[in-house]
Amino acid sequence: MSSHDLFIIVLFIGILVAFTPLLGKWLANVLQGEPTWFSRLLGPVESCAYRMAGVDPSREMDWKKYLAAVLLFNAAGFLILFLSLLCQKWLPLNPAGTENMRWDIAFNTAVSFMTNTNWQFYSGEGPEGISYFVQMTGLGVQNFVSAATGIAVMAALIRGLKRKCASTLGNFWADLTRSTLYFLIPISVVVALLLVSQGVVQSFDGPTTVAGMDGVEQVIPNGPAASQVAIKQLGTNGGGFFGNNSTHPFENPTPFSNMIEMLSLLLIGCACPYAYGVMIGKRKQGWIIFGAMMLLLVTTIGLSQWAEHAGNPLFPGLEMLEGKEVRLGITNSSLWSVATTASSNGSVNCMHCSMSPLAGGIALFNMLLGEVIFGGLGCGLYGMLMFAMITVFLCGLMVGRTPKFLGKKIEAREVRWSMVGVLLPGIAVLAMSGLAAATEVGRESICNAGPHGLTEILYCFGSQAGNNGSAFAGLSVGDTPFYSLLGGLAMLLARFGAIIPVMIIAGSMVSKKTAPPAQGTMATDNLMFMILLVAVVLIVGALTFFPALALGPILEHLLLYSGSVL
Repeated sequence: MSSHDLFIIVLFIGILVAFTPLLGKWLANVLQGEPTWFSRLLGPVESCAYRMAGVDPSREMDWKKYLAAVLLFNAAGFLILFLSLLCQKWLPLNPAGTENMRWDIAFNTAVSFMTNTNWQFYSGEGPEGISYFVQMTGLGVQNFVSAATGIAVMAALIRGLKRKCASTLGNFWADLTRSTLYFLIPISVVVALLLVSQGVVQSFDGPTTVAGMDGVEQVIPNGPAASQVAIKQLGTNGGGFFGNNSTHPFENPTPFSNMIEMLSLLLIGCACPYAYGVMIGKRKQGWIIFGAMMLLLVTTIGLSQWAEHAGNPLFPGLEMLEGKEVRLGITNSSLWSVATTASSNGSVNCMHCSMSPLAGGIALFNMLLGEVIFGGLGCGLYGMLMFAMITVFLCGLMVGRTPKFLGKKIEAREVRWSMVGVLLPGIAVLAMSGLAAATEVGRESICNAGPHGLTEILYCFGSQAGNNGSAFAGLSVGDTPFYSLLGGLAMLLARFGAIIPVMIIAGSMVSKKTAPPAQGTMATDNLMFMILLVAVVLIVGALTFFPALALGPILEHLLLYSGSVL
């Protein structure tokens, strides 16, 4: 690795850390209803939205009503998008003549974008893809509101931890509207304009047909890409306007656009722990949660970079450039692969299937940890807070003290539901991967034999259950409803299998009294707690997935160094 490569990594991490307090304070102000420059400017739009929907933003909800609102809103979003995909051929703004989507792929796509996963069983452009109208009114809308849903659930949990002897957690409709209008939209506008300045396409023109150097006609796609790319990166949505995603020069044309998009993957995820610290009045604890996430991120970046730059031992001195854009290089490709899987984003600027076994395994492991390395918007924080409660409980057992978090007792109810939220996504991954590996219809889609084929299956369901959406492209999943339907079920189980426990925990914690720390009470705002928290995350991840990883990327890595492929 050259000094230039090291500079890129240090610059990337440094910018993330520098922007964390700025965006975190902004997000906290929005969620607490404090006036901001954007709220003063767009306040009438917010009021109009409430009047049209018949919502009273000052009327707070208990956890049951808040959760019901979340489920109802997401169900409506799924239904609208599903019907739009089935009928897109007859809808306006379809200059490419995009056909109606097959029903099972439409189901998977609607679930995918509603759950903020954005896995795609189709190519982003062409007749088999998505029309401009559905891109903007369907996928684009879900990119905003699915991210805002995660932020709203995070806000409800924070209020549950902060408030004393209360019963309400805020208003879902107000949290959803404000986080979209005053936070996500302004940042997306800025990023979209920066991308347009670098040459990212933003047009309503249809595809352009040109003759290539060999005389064969090529169809060059156009479309409103920049506006979609901005929120797909910022909202940890992923997906691709173009089939090749951010390897495509129309979506990611320059080194500057590459850095902007790569930073966008993690900016808001980094801001969430700081916003948490501001909202509970303990910024130090926010930094401790941030530190635990950053420690995991930096470790995985280092391992991935080492694996990629080490190359293939059978061909010393040669870089592993298969599946990578030469204009981006190994360092940017590896850094993006870690950032997109740590943030549960899913966009790619290289083909993860072509990475070294260890680097591909790290990308997979990031997703299998359950969105806790910053993760999706809101999801990463509430996932890490469930791990924090488990950590406090385990440490309390070891020292014989009643476990407390923010002065509130952690009892059996909170621990049980934390374990459900932590383990259910993993159960979905392993159960469905096992079903795919054990059935002929599941194995028919594998393009590679041996451990790499198993990794393809694990990555498919790990990406969908991990709210990620990136693909280990060797798996041919679009030819059969098996993977589209099973993947849709995995996304639903993982998304709402975490949201429901979080809301139950929030409802339980909000009613509790707080007690000042006593002698022997475990502090949760110091370096020791951060190390224990990271250890618990890794232990749970290893116990859940090590056997599967050992048969997949770990075995493939050992075979690589032994000079064998099978």
